[in-house]
Amino acid sequence: MGRLTTSDLIYIAYNYPACRSGMTSNVSYIDTRKEYMLYTWGKIVYRWRWLILGIWMMILILAVPLGSLVTEELSSGFGRTNTESQRGLDVLDQDMGLTQSSVTVVYKSETSVYTDRDYKDEVARSLQNLASALPEVAGVMTPYNTGDPYMVSSDGKTIYVVVQLDQSLDDAMDGMGNLRDNLHSDSLSVWTTGGIPIFYDMNIVSEHDLRRAETVAFPLVMIVLIIVFGSLIAAGLPLMMGACSIVVTAALIYGLAQFTDMSLFVLNIATLLGLGVAVDYSLLVVNRFREELAKHDTENAIAITMSTAGKSVIFSAITSVLGLSGMLLFDFMMLRSLGIGGVTVMILSLSVALTLLPASISLLGPRVNSLRIFPTISGMRNFYFWHRLASWVMRHPLRVTVPLMLFLLVLGTPFLRVNLGAPWANILPEDVESRQGFDVLSEDIGHGEAGPIIIVYTSPTSVFEANNINALYEMTQNLSSNPAVGRSESIFSLYPGFTLTEYQERFADNLSQVDPISKQIISTYANSNATYIKVVPSFEIMSDETKELVRSIRAYEYGGDMTRYVTGGTADLMDSIEVIYGSFPTAVMFVLVSIYIALLLLFKSVVLPMKAVIMNGMSIFATYGAVVLIFQDGYFQSLLGIDTLGYVDAVLPVVLFCITFGISMDYEVFLLSRVKEIYDETGDNTSSVAYGLEKTGRIITSAALIMVLVCGSFALADIVIVKMFGIGLGLAILIDATLVRALLVPALMRIMGDFNWWTPFINNKKRPGTS
Repeated sequence: MGRLTTSDLIYIAYNYPACRSGMTSNVSYIDTRKEYMLYTWGKIVYRWRWLILGIWMMILILAVPLGSLVTEELSSGFGRTNTESQRGLDVLDQDMGLTQSSVTVVYKSETSVYTDRDYKDEVARSLQNLASALPEVAGVMTPYNTGDPYMVSSDGKTIYVVVQLDQSLDDAMDGMGNLRDNLHSDSLSVWTTGGIPIFYDMNIVSEHDLRRAETVAFPLVMIVLIIVFGSLIAAGLPLMMGACSIVVTAALIYGLAQFTDMSLFVLNIATLLGLGVAVDYSLLVVNRFREELAKHDTENAIAITMSTAGKSVIFSAITSVLGLSGMLLFDFMMLRSLGIGGVTVMILSLSVALTLLPASISLLGPRVNSLRIFPTISGMRNFYFWHRLASWVMRHPLRVTVPLMLFLLVLGTPFLRVNLGAPWANILPEDVESRQGFDVLSEDIGHGEAGPIIIVYTSPTSVFEANNINALYEMTQNLSSNPAVGRSESIFSLYPGFTLTEYQERFADNLSQVDPISKQIISTYANSNATYIKVVPSFEIMSDETKELVRSIRAYEYGGDMTRYVTGGTADLMDSIEVIYGSFPTAVMFVLVSIYIALLLLFKSVVLPMKAVIMNGMSIFATYGAVVLIFQDGYFQSLLGIDTLGYVDAVLPVVLFCITFGISMDYEVFLLSRVKEIYDETGDNTSSVAYGLEKTGRIITSAALIMVLVCGSFALADIVIVKMFGIGLGLAILIDATLVRALLVPALMRIMGDFNWWTPFINNKKRPGTS
């Protein structure tokens, strides 16, 4: 075997107690039985195991029926805040009576045109069925009753109809299925689209994605656990804990949804984290229990496990909660609800790992190793793969550190040119009705019809005052000369050939010069205190040209005594992005500072937490770059089964940062907690890292593999935003667990030596009696 180094001797001492008596070193076994309150907690759990199991059984009995109702309480929207676009929508709703609850119905024939008698009769019959079945229908706008030629395709075979509903958005969403059932046609193709149908379909597809992810993830995770433990009993425990976390979290989300809006995507995040993190925590606890069971009876093995692995799990959960809490700082319903759901499932996973799991293994005792499939790996085997890897890395730290850091930086550079966007109908699969209707409307009639820009004006006097008419007229003239504008509609559309003076005379004295029929048409666009201009862009809703059009409209200086709001789909999505990234720096600072403090308290070192924060930042930066390459640039799209979006969803960097920073810290805590145990006893940095990595490397890799598999199951989702999140988080964990935790961490710890453990505040010298 060759000459044994000090690192090898310490390794042998901790793994093979019989060898200690022949060693000259006075290394002593780390006895954790008197450490902290967690040892006592382990004893309490052991003695009251039946009571704890009974309490959890009651919780599960109550949670199952409540959790099954959770989807009915979740919101399908992303959540607007007090933005300009939302204020404009409020004016349209409250001041002008234009309901936000409307559905666009698209009709298409392959043979006839909309002026044919059969086509007209079929549309009328379809809408009559709808009006008879749904009293909530407040009005219907068609090309027949409005005479609007822009509601018809150039070949006359496709039209769209706007159905206005006298309902709140939530009630309209609930009734969407019934509306579709009554909009059938025997001879025409019919699709419903627009905001309400899109979010309704998003809810249905998201729930289907969730069920499929669970179906795929559970057996894959079970296979990994069986390989790790070699025993069906030991492998089944973490999976059971994960299932319990998911069920109870769903019930808690149901309760929280009674008091605050919760996004439908919170279930996806709760399932992903509940399965991944709860299994990871349970994996660590069960693994440590099996180690201690080889040396102690069940009661002491539980107590020691709680004071060691339990401590790691607590601090891991703290860092994860701190990371996820960053999303609570956003005034954006989707992110805030993801933060609430994430924090809830983390706290619950911690509770399971500290109560239900130790109570369960207390009952099993040595039977935790029952139903063995694979034999136990025995012998020193050249000190195992992880010990040898760590020793090799620490012999060549610069050769490992420099290339890897350069690789991570280069991989992250595409993020510097990221194009942030927001999803609309294109996040749904192509076979979903609202996506099909959106595509037909965009292709046959025009992209702008699917997402017009609305410029809303209010006046404390009257919008028909001469100076206000002048300002509105100048705005419409400016729009008509803009190549990004397809057309516009306003109060001036009724008299297209008038001059400004003629408009001012016609609209004077609050329309006293206007005939009743014309006044009725004008009332569609204005009342005395509010009016709007509908702008139909020439490009897609989130194209660069349409976004620039919104910016130019908002930058345009207008006169009169009016207040202006620019709203519509493009403006709303742009405002949402601005809200998100206005709060992002604050969230980043909160996460970094709070996690640094938590790690400082755990490791009693100012250096290790800083290193951990920097390493996590590098792995996240590299992940951001990879996401840009895949979703924005289109690399590996055929392999991953995705369509190139040309942008990265604006929510993704925020969610990835908050979740990845917390979960990656789990692995850092798992590793360094074990390293610190040895360093506190021996004072030997090099051997402590080697031993810590050897003992936790397999568990960390297994935990990371489980998280990657769970994320991979969500990468199979039909909703692009869920797929993007699953791939992004899976990549982040894969990069962190392989390149960062297995290679960069030991290399940097070798370079920094005892400086790793330096602190100016706490006496961190080696303990007496160590080598």
